[in-house]
Amino acid sequence: EKTAPILCAGVSVWAPLQHWGRQEKMRVGVVGVGGLGTMGIKLAAALGHQVVAISSNPGKEELAREKGAHSFVVSGDPDSVMQEEKQLDLILDTVSTHHSLSPYLQLLATNGVLVQIGCTGPRPMQYDQATLMFRRLSIASSHIGGIPGTAKLLAFCQEHDIYPDIELITADRLEEVYGALQSGNNSQATRY
Repeated sequence: EKTAPILCAGVSVWAPLQHWGRQEKMRVGVVGVGGLGTMGIKLAAALGHQVVAISSNPGKEELAREKGAHSFVVSGDPDSVMQEEKQLDLILDTVSTHHSLSPYLQLLATNGVLVQIGCTGPRPMQYDQATLMFRRLSIASSHIGGIPGTAKLLAFCQEHDIYPDIELITADRLEEVYGALQSGNNSQATRY
């Protein structure tokens, strides 16, 4: 029941953590505190990184901390952003709607990398190129891992007791759940 989301959401955040997050004790930001983001928080924390959850919704702080985030940034609050400005080595951006990357780039330390995991569609993303140039920042993307990475992830999740938050539903609730997902009212990090 809980393995299937690991094979998708789990490996989607695991692959960039393995590629860009190999140093010990990195400061890793996770943008978006939904199903994908909470898996990123759990995995980054279990790897020993200092995790900063980033959301436009201040109501997600408690959930982010429950999943292992050490601190929380409200992306639309300049004072909140200032607390972590130029402090993060790696950011996993799990948001799957079009958005500006500029607020997140100011959180990256010199040589930092922002990895887009959430697919945002064909519209170009917005960011300030000078910010990239002057601090040697990188924007990258990652899709999903292969079989060896997935096998390593499954073993890691079993060893550290990491599983996605799921809710099994019966067929009579399909319309209700589909409506909640379509309206954006799924405030939790649950995978159905």
